[in-house]
Amino acid sequence: MERVLLIMAVVFMSALQLNAQTPKVEDKELIGTWVLESLQWDGEEKVICGKGRGYSSFKYYGADGEYACCEVLMTKNGDCVLAPHEYGTYTFKDGVYCEMGRPSTPNNLVMTSKTSFKGRWRARTEIWKKVNMPEKASRYIVDCCRMMEMPADIQQMMKPVFFR
Repeated sequence: MERVLLIMAVVFMSALQLNAQTPKVEDKELIGTWVLESLQWDGEEKVICGKGRGYSSFKYYGADGEYACCEVLMTKNGDCVLAPHEYGTYTFKDGVYCEMGRPSTPNNLVMTSKTSFKGRWRARTEIWKKVNMPEKASRYIVDCCRMMEMPADIQQMMKPVFFR
């Protein structure tokens, strides 16, 4: 009986210690503009994004569930080029994250602080940092992502030209 109590105490203390190591961040802290700080494909070296790399990525999480994701590239002459990835919705409740209606997985987004989250996408681990970006710039990028939703009539006009 003493052994059972000892085991239970050790398990309980371990759970408390693990819980103390993972800070509890409120879900609302996800709202805002985020920039990809680093990425690491499984089995490869970590890649630091941004200055000197010519590559980063942008995510926007609106209070109303609006979501946008865009790759940001820098050309050799120093101009930024946007490559919109997707636009739609997200949910984040009690630490469970879902974007674009895709199934949630345990590690797809874990808030590590009010200004940082870690996530898994395919075979890649990503670290994101919250940034203060002027509203005009973030809104422009979100609008570019929204424009990815091409109207059906334009789709039909393009198909015979590009994919005959």
